[in-house]
Amino acid sequence: MKNYFTPFRRWTYYALVLIPRILRQCVFYCTHLIASDELYLKIVYFLTFGKWLDLRHPETLKLFNEKTQWLKMHNDTALHTQMADKLGVREIIRDKLGDGYTFPLLGAWKHFDEIDFGSLPDQFVLKPTHDSGSIVFCRDKSSFDRMKARKKLESALKRNYYWLGRERPYRDIVPRIIAEPLMADNDSHSDLKDYKLYCFDGTVRMIQVDYDRFTSHHRNLYTPEWQLIDAFILYPNDPTKEIPVPAILPEMLDVASRLSKGFPFVRVDLYVINNRLYFGEFTFHHEGGLGRIRPREFNRTMGDWIKLPGGEE
Repeated sequence: MKNYFTPFRRWTYYALVLIPRILRQCVFYCTHLIASDELYLKIVYFLTFGKWLDLRHPETLKLFNEKTQWLKMHNDTALHTQMADKLGVREIIRDKLGDGYTFPLLGAWKHFDEIDFGSLPDQFVLKPTHDSGSIVFCRDKSSFDRMKARKKLESALKRNYYWLGRERPYRDIVPRIIAEPLMADNDSHSDLKDYKLYCFDGTVRMIQVDYDRFTSHHRNLYTPEWQLIDAFILYPNDPTKEIPVPAILPEMLDVASRLSKGFPFVRVDLYVINNRLYFGEFTFHHEGGLGRIRPREFNRTMGDWIKLPGGEE
């Protein structure tokens, strides 16, 4: 099986990823407050892939990344906002699946200084409800650096994640901090694996597994039947890496299908901990529609899975 991320291509990979990222940051600071969503997305996409999009005519969009930009301009309902809200989404999961599929909620606060650390266990996780990546882990409360955590979380609370990639579901989320227990899998001695299920109107087409995220980030893609897909999205794959089939894969597929019905595309992130399934989050625009997909033909295949109004049937 071909590995599209060989050492000989590593320098070109980073050039293709880092240079557009720097350019996007320049565009962001110069235009994010004055450009319309449509113009901003067109510019950023052009700087990343060298193609100008016609976002007013969905029938012209063929690739997954192209269609993702169109979806950004139309995923702006109250339901999308609630699904992207890490606190509000709990009600949706409970209504659709029942109790027991979300991590226990230890508390929710508008500001860091409101947190009652005395009521929290020795290990916990703090996360903003309105963005991605600003998570704080506490593995030992006696040595927890509260000042560092406060700086990170208060900074996140002041940031509207919508402006970064014009993802409208994040625009109207009320920023809060929530606390959850730090979950551990008794059968694993490494970080928890999260399974990201790519769903298209209730049909699961692909499962993504990320691993070694804090050392050498890799990402393998699988079919719903757990066959390795010869492709990668943004991060390299490793065909030699054996990731066991989750014992509760049928339940994962069923849950993701039920949660994604009615949406052209949504990624449903799930965790398996001690052979029990937990919901992670919804993602409507994977990698913001800017993750490099190889081979290019697979970008088109993924694009065919998304059915837009006026697009190909």
